[in-house]
Amino acid sequence: MSARKENDVPVPSYRDLCARTDAPAGSSWGVFERTPERGMANFAQASQVVSAAGLVRHGTVFNLDYPLDAFDPSVVWRRPPEQTITSSHADQRDDYVDHLWLQASSHVDGLRHRRHHEAGFYQGVPDAEIVAGTPALGVQRWAEDPIIGRGVLVDLARFRESQGSGIDHAAGEPLPLGLVEQTLAWQGVTLREGDLLLLRTGWAEWYLSELDTAGREAIGKASRCTGLAQSRDLLAWFWDHRLALVASDTFALEAMPPPPDPRFGGPHESGMVHQDLIGLLGLPIGEQWKLDALSAHAAGTGRHTFLVVVKPLNLVGGVGSPANAVAIC
Repeated sequence: MSARKENDVPVPSYRDLCARTDAPAGSSWGVFERTPERGMANFAQASQVVSAAGLVRHGTVFNLDYPLDAFDPSVVWRRPPEQTITSSHADQRDDYVDHLWLQASSHVDGLRHRRHHEAGFYQGVPDAEIVAGTPALGVQRWAEDPIIGRGVLVDLARFRESQGSGIDHAAGEPLPLGLVEQTLAWQGVTLREGDLLLLRTGWAEWYLSELDTAGREAIGKASRCTGLAQSRDLLAWFWDHRLALVASDTFALEAMPPPPDPRFGGPHESGMVHQDLIGLLGLPIGEQWKLDALSAHAAGTGRHTFLVVVKPLNLVGGVGSPANAVAIC
């Protein structure tokens, strides 16, 4: 069991991070001295967990994971798992799974998932250490010490519907940071350090319920998906609010394809901020989460904050993991 400790070291602002000369500019490398490989999950400290536990009033639990084979076909090459059940005699069963892509359905991106094209992997971990079975930056860091805290549902879809214009998933609409701020104000929620931000756009519901196989394949060929619009302000906003995790019901959290921008992503992913979020800041990212039932509950009760528990697989060296996330109200 890992003991959570309060961070007694002053946390620099994002502007300060961008002015660093002792580490890559815009990085949090070295900020979290006790448990550096947890990244921004360190912001969910013991006091935040205790406070979030006080949000449980009725004991209602919401599963935040879609089935492992839900996104079939996927937007990219990830295929659904294939289960085999075996038996050594009539009264016994075992099973195993082939082709289990750990990020094919609802998942968290671990800190191995992206390296910054210039700076490298988070905390300067050498490329040679990012291989199967080695512990550096593996998702087991969040399994040994799960990410737990106050979850804040930001229901972008419901807010936009209230304004008379739904989100255009067919166009892969980029959603500006201002929409997130407007939705929080509409819900009457103020963010706190250590919050787990859950962004509902309705994309997963649309993809799973309104598209047939051909429609899903067309989305994959175009690589066009709803998500947050990329900007330096977005990076600053996540860091300066000291969020412990940001998850959404979209494929990649950020919009795809991004507008080309040499500031982000490097030659292979120009315009994408994944490299900055993961490789520089160490932000746990959740994608394709199941937020529809939680949204309905929040709309009915007017409560958009919950205790959220994220317990990834204890896979040493895992690049990502099924989210294994629940919200408790």
